[in-house]
Amino acid sequence: MRLLTGIQSSGDLHIGNYFGSIKPMIEAQDKNEIFAFIANYHAMTTVNDGQRLATLTMQAATDFLALGM
Repeated sequence: MRLLTGIQSSGDLHIGNYFGSIKPMIEAQDKNEIFAFIANYHAMTTVNDGQRLATLTMQAATDFLALGM
């Protein structure tokens, strides 16, 4: 099965992100094909500083990789 999911990069990742989104993706990736994205254009509605948005996007990508995505 193919799964598509994303996370908005409008703030630092927190425990709710882990249990609500990241952990289920990690558990599902062995049996499914996961397509995960970081919705940074969507985050532009709440983050007005371009440099901050770039930093949050890179942090989210780094966190995903560090957690096993």
